[in-house]
Amino acid sequence: WIRALNGHGAARSHTYTHSLTHPRTNPHSSRFRSRSWRPAPTRIECASTLPPTAGAEAMVDALLEAGHPYNVLDDEYRTAGEYAEAAGHAGVYERLLDEGCRSELILGLLGRKDKDQAAPNADYLERRLHYSEGKLLDSDNNAVMMGWELPLMQRHAALLCPREGLDVLNVGFGLGLMDIEYQKYRPATHTIIEAHPDVYAHMLATGWDKRPGVRIIFGRWQDVVEQLGTFDAIYFDTFGEYYDDLREFNEHVVNLLRTDGSYSFFNGLAGTNSFFHAIYCRLAALELAEMGLQTHYTPIDMDASRADWDGVKRQYWTLKTYNLPTCRF
Repeated sequence: WIRALNGHGAARSHTYTHSLTHPRTNPHSSRFRSRSWRPAPTRIECASTLPPTAGAEAMVDALLEAGHPYNVLDDEYRTAGEYAEAAGHAGVYERLLDEGCRSELILGLLGRKDKDQAAPNADYLERRLHYSEGKLLDSDNNAVMMGWELPLMQRHAALLCPREGLDVLNVGFGLGLMDIEYQKYRPATHTIIEAHPDVYAHMLATGWDKRPGVRIIFGRWQDVVEQLGTFDAIYFDTFGEYYDDLREFNEHVVNLLRTDGSYSFFNGLAGTNSFFHAIYCRLAALELAEMGLQTHYTPIDMDASRADWDGVKRQYWTLKTYNLPTCRF
């Protein structure tokens, strides 16, 4: 972990600044666009390893207080947090995790003050999409959604729908996996928001507009959220947006969700790095708690490495565990 924190032994090291974006966004994937990616500004010359009893936490505190970034990557794209966790340095890991949350909270607040009013996914909405063998791809072969996510959608739906006859909302149709699962619980009403014209055309071509109780709203959720009403179950899974957009939607959830309802979202936050993923799981839970929602993460073992990535520009998920969020008042 010290080696990673210092960039020791690396021909090049990197750091993220406000590294995450929307739930399907990642610094190593077009599905996860990083807000900023730049060379690390400095290196620290110090020991590459320390035993837990040799002042490890004190050294980390000193490095962080001196202004060295918590999120440096080595040549293997691993962070100090990952090395600390693997070596059993629980105190160091928690210290770095706290620093990550603190940094992202501050950067998020500053970013919201200077937020550009342009739609963050405007470029995506103008790209042509195509369905191909269980995948939804854009014109650059970035995966918008893939069939291997089906077991996850099944678990999301099962947790969101404890019984039949609910009023449900899904933001982002994609392959329709979540909506197919919603239908199994015979919802009283089923509202779907979809912003991409090619996906919307696919929905009409496959008869989703004719299913009993289904209401399709074509447009960006930001433009229609005030006309939605309230729901027993809400699921959010858009493409090409930032974490700040997820956070903005979360602020609306408190008005959209009924008091005994449940909310969830696709938790692809930093889906190729376990340390950054842990930071954003904690960050999301903290910010949801401020809005009055308690978040529980259900760990699901999974291995997307066996998925069919042929024809996909980059893998957007490499972690062994998916942390499924369930949010309730």
